[in-house]
Amino acid sequence: MLEPLAHALDPLTAKRRQRVDRFTRPVQQFIATETAGGIVLLIAAVIALIWANSPWDHSYHEILEHHFAVDLGFWSLDRSVHFWINDAAMVIFFFVVGLEIKRETVIGELSDPRRVIVPIMGAVGGMVAPALIFTLLVAGGAGAGGWGIPLATDIAFALGVLAVVGKRVPFGLRVMLLALAIVDDIGGIIVIAIFYTSELALGPLALAGGLLVLAILLRHYGVWYLPVYIALGVVAWGATVSSGIHPTIVGVLLGVLAPWRAWYSEEGFTELARDEIQRFDEASRSHDEEFAHEQKTHALRQLGFLSNRSIAPLDRLEHELQPLVAFVIVPVFAFANAGVSMSVSTLGDALTAPVALGVFFGLLVGKPLGIFIAVWATVRLGAKLPTGVTWPAVIGMGALGGIGFTVSLLITELSFTDEQLLTDAKLGILFASALAGIIGFLLLRRVYPPLPEEADD
Repeated sequence: MLEPLAHALDPLTAKRRQRVDRFTRPVQQFIATETAGGIVLLIAAVIALIWANSPWDHSYHEILEHHFAVDLGFWSLDRSVHFWINDAAMVIFFFVVGLEIKRETVIGELSDPRRVIVPIMGAVGGMVAPALIFTLLVAGGAGAGGWGIPLATDIAFALGVLAVVGKRVPFGLRVMLLALAIVDDIGGIIVIAIFYTSELALGPLALAGGLLVLAILLRHYGVWYLPVYIALGVVAWGATVSSGIHPTIVGVLLGVLAPWRAWYSEEGFTELARDEIQRFDEASRSHDEEFAHEQKTHALRQLGFLSNRSIAPLDRLEHELQPLVAFVIVPVFAFANAGVSMSVSTLGDALTAPVALGVFFGLLVGKPLGIFIAVWATVRLGAKLPTGVTWPAVIGMGALGGIGFTVSLLITELSFTDEQLLTDAKLGILFASALAGIIGFLLLRRVYPPLPEEADD
């Protein structure tokens, strides 16, 4: 319905409508995918918890500890299933995060300084406050290195809860939460790269850096053949594993390098496609069936080629990989990391464990407090909240920011090797995230009550 209406508008209004649609459609599609993915993510986490606390819990751990080896002669790697999920499959997750960061900074919510300052400052406040609370509660104890755990917001869960609130939630609040979560991801990536890196091996690190430079040069000279970049990414991942830096960083960097402009411009596509459509029409009127078939097939193949080259690689990769990440990779990650023993003794120990309390209060209290204070101060200095967003809504959004799951669990695995510390941190994440989701839902439901048709459903 939008296209006919666009043709009926005057050229200036139609052009403005196209610019708005160019921004809002990808965001709406992303939100829809992440919302559905959040449900699958929750199911995977629940299955892991049930299995890890069942009489068959040993089989759950045996699956994750089973080893797979890759041996190429000159390079080999023998690691557990848990490693292949956390350090290999999650590279694809972070690659999509890199694509999202690139899109938001060039054409999205993070591209306009007037709009970007509020979510950026909110995200900074939402990272500083949890880290401070965790540090104060742990106070230099055995788990002090886990201060980065409560920094992250899980986009899938947060947007999923926001969707359940109802249709009254303004689009500005959804975009603000999305932008804040993406800035959170950037902060989490920086924290992982700087503070959760083991001793560096300079040779493999130089190889990984050289491959990334090669990827930049190939992109500059117009090489868009995807298998080439997949091969470079795989080798760079292997080199990064050997370098001591967490390999998910490679995924982010390759995502940020993805071209956001198409090979053909809109005008170029229109001109070339018009010729192929004309060729197709002329062939349809031909009485020579063999000639007509060849011409129409050629025209359709050319149209497909033109269409493919008229979609930016960033858009195409994000569209194709989002379902894989949302419905396979992240749920499998949740299944592999959420299986925590929840016996009476374990829960009792967690109630007084500094790490569990630091993560719990860092997410549940530090996140909303830091986000609200930072956003309030930024607005007082002259910035503006998005249309339709009120201060009570900011508090509710801040509560949803306390849903830390995917990146928080990953940082937990990087922070600790001690089983008790791992258990304490994961329990803090699970309970804080559940309560943050409930509190955020109730607050936003009060700010934006359901429409009459929603209440009747």
